[in-house]
Amino acid sequence: MIEPVLASRLQFALTTIVHIVFPVMSMGLAPFLVVFTWKEIRGGPPVYEQLRRFWTKIFAVSFVVGTVTGIVLEFEFGTNFAAFSTFAGELFGGPLAVEGMMAFMLEATFLGIFVFGRERVSDRLFFVSSLAVAAGTWLSAVWILIANSWMQTPRGYELVTEGGQTTVHLTDAFAAYLNPRFGFMYVHMQNAAVESVALFMAGVAAYYVFRHHVWGYPVQEVGFWETTLKIALVALVITAPLQVLHGDLYARHVFETQPQKFAAMEAVWETDSYVPEYIVAFPTSIADLTDPRAKELFGIGIPGGASWLASGGDPQATITGLNEFEDSPPVAIVFWSFRAMVGLGFWFILLGFWGVYRWWRGELLEDDLLHKALMVSTPLGILAVELGWIVTEVGRQPWVVQGVLKTSEGVSPGLTSAEATATLAGFVLVYAGLLSLYTYVVARIVRAGPPTRSELTAVTTGERAAPLPGAEAVDDD
Repeated sequence: MIEPVLASRLQFALTTIVHIVFPVMSMGLAPFLVVFTWKEIRGGPPVYEQLRRFWTKIFAVSFVVGTVTGIVLEFEFGTNFAAFSTFAGELFGGPLAVEGMMAFMLEATFLGIFVFGRERVSDRLFFVSSLAVAAGTWLSAVWILIANSWMQTPRGYELVTEGGQTTVHLTDAFAAYLNPRFGFMYVHMQNAAVESVALFMAGVAAYYVFRHHVWGYPVQEVGFWETTLKIALVALVITAPLQVLHGDLYARHVFETQPQKFAAMEAVWETDSYVPEYIVAFPTSIADLTDPRAKELFGIGIPGGASWLASGGDPQATITGLNEFEDSPPVAIVFWSFRAMVGLGFWFILLGFWGVYRWWRGELLEDDLLHKALMVSTPLGILAVELGWIVTEVGRQPWVVQGVLKTSEGVSPGLTSAEATATLAGFVLVYAGLLSLYTYVVARIVRAGPPTRSELTAVTTGERAAPLPGAEAVDDD
């Protein structure tokens, strides 16, 4: 049996790690779908209707599975973290309730029109539905990240004790909800979602472009995949550098507000200045790979790099070591996750500029090495998001509310080891099944490909009694 605190943490981590895949896909696809819809109704090339119809299927599947897995997370606050819910419910419950009433209902209401209403409503209403779905998707992230960012940098509250129970009392909603962390988390998360979807789109499109232009196999609607690849590269070359630049500002903010997390990210034990930034680092002993107290590292570092990152330009800046804090997070997990995330971030920049350069040279469709790199990188954007959340959440430990309530104090007091272990095992099986099913369905959609232009023409002439804009000018290539 696993003791309740550890089992509850593992269960919540598992559900979050699986759940985050689906919001990333839906949030990342939302702006693409708005652009595709706008181009379609404005009489753009027929490929935009193909793009809109194809990627809407993946968006809808992601929304449905994300809804199912997200609701479970909210129930876990009661089943596994009842003490935390009692303690912070007045502040924490508000954003979650508003997310459901405002963002989720907006998205769910208009999603039906967006998915099924193209031939039944006007162009204007259909475009409004795309905007509403995108707005609902991004508003959901606002309220979820308000709640999480407050746990990182709590503001606008006071502790009150009634009947022997200490709870959080909201005193300033603006200070609490617009806390210092919120802006950093929101920009970083939303940009990461678009970047992840751009990588996914590029990887899938590169596969079909590779088959057709490198291997010479016939691919139906290859023009659709070529356009998808180019759109994805444009998005990637914008979002990848922005993510790294914003990440630098974000890390500086973490240094100022959560110094113990920053120290764990850099494995700094003793307070020091001119601290190197390790690019590649390994303990001198293999046994120390999972040892959070491993101090002796062999690696390649930039002298003063960590101090420069913390201060925003001063390589002599002092970083407070973990030994100065009473409690510290699991350093190994935070340290390695941060490096893997940063490494992926720079790889995405390389991919984006590599692809755009080959496009500019007119060699995009024949560069088999680029195609292979994009195919391998298809899931890496989502992996980088997962690593970022590991740094964010594990780096805050042992606190569930930074400096206010420890995770061990937030677990449901009546939860037994047997109950916690049994539910954890059940969640592993169920969530593995959900993720496998989602992967299977998305793979089926990708294999089926986009609707053909003849199919689109048949739909529009049969149900709207109007030709597809520009269809009469489309050739067969």
